Amino acid sequence: MDAFVAEFIGTSLLITMGSGVVANVVLKGTKGNNSGWIVITTAWALGVFIGVVVAGPHSGAHLNPAVSIGLAIVGFFDWAMVPSYVLAQILGAMFGATISYLIYKDHFDATEDAGLKFAPFGTVPAIRNLPSNLFSEIIGTSVLIIVILYSTDPVITDFNGQQVPIGLGALGALPVAFLVWVIGLSLGGTTGYAINPARDFGPRLMHQLLPIKGKGTSDWSYSWVPILGPIIGASIAAGIYLLLGAGGMV
Repeated sequence: MDAFVAEFIGTSLLITMGSGVVANVVLKGTKGNNSGWIVITTAWALGVFIGVVVAGPHSGAHLNPAVSIGLAIVGFFDWAMVPSYVLAQILGAMFGATISYLIYKDHFDATEDAGLKFAPFGTVPAIRNLPSNLFSEIIGTSVLIIVILYSTDPVITDFNGQQVPIGLGALGALPVAFLVWVIGLSLGGTTGYAINPARDFGPRLMHQLLPIKGKGTSDWSYSWVPILGPIIGASIAAGIYLLLGAGGMV
């Protein structure tokens, strides 16, 4: 599996789980109907976990253009690779959202509210105030990227003073899952915490294209917020990291 395929599959898994949990919570007649925000944030976090487990060894598991851009700004990732990563992430997000729709199609059909039909695809603000919404996405993504940049591989120091990596295997994906979880619980109530341009743009595009019964608008007038906000946030976090100094990942 090369990096492009890994980013596609990892992002597909992330969005299938994330879009799926929103569908399970908001659509009519599901087993998880009205189970709430904690269920949504938990599943999104665990979706990140499984995406990272699969893609991590092959691509580094960015799964998010903001991550790729942030890493490139600080010199941890080749700028020449950013376009292919972003393309794989967007395509993966489109595929994952489509799979989620197909799984819950009967419930999409049974749901009358067009807004609820859109919810598994794209983010919408709780209160529509675009400057405030943009600020929320900037801060949420800044937290995501700065913590990723300062993350280190788990090591122990042996009797000779040498650092030895601890082989955590798949458990090494847990920190980023907890990170996404706490961002959702703490900062996600304003905009739905896209913090990932591919996560919002790819599914939003599929909402536009799929023959969803009784669907409403895909709200493209808002779509720039979850694209621009995370890019700005990643850039700010990278700038802070460069200003304060290293000590983080790789």
